[in-house]
Amino acid sequence: MDILDVLLDEDNKDPIVLTDRSGKTFSFEQIAVIPYNDKIYAVLHPIDKIEGVGEDEAVVFYVDETREPKAICVETDEPTARAIFTEYYRLIGKKFEDGNG
Repeated sequence: MDILDVLLDEDNKDPIVLTDRSGKTFSFEQIAVIPYNDKIYAVLHPIDKIEGVGEDEAVVFYVDETREPKAICVETDEPTARAIFTEYYRLIGKKFEDGNG
């Protein structure tokens, strides 16, 4: 199944399992899918412990539609990641405060 189909399937309650370049797998809980600036982003909460990611934190991924099959990649641009979190919090009716101004 295409990753975009998985992310957009409202009935899917299974963890999203991703494999890094070294072959290690990580499981995530899907928090939100957010379209932003002509890209699709996913906010995922790690189920597995990931170094550098706190238990109460989530990670922003973007859907790379240039790959076949489509893939999701970690968004490394901090302003974009903050914008995605801000949009997520706006959608759920809360204010995002990241401590960066």
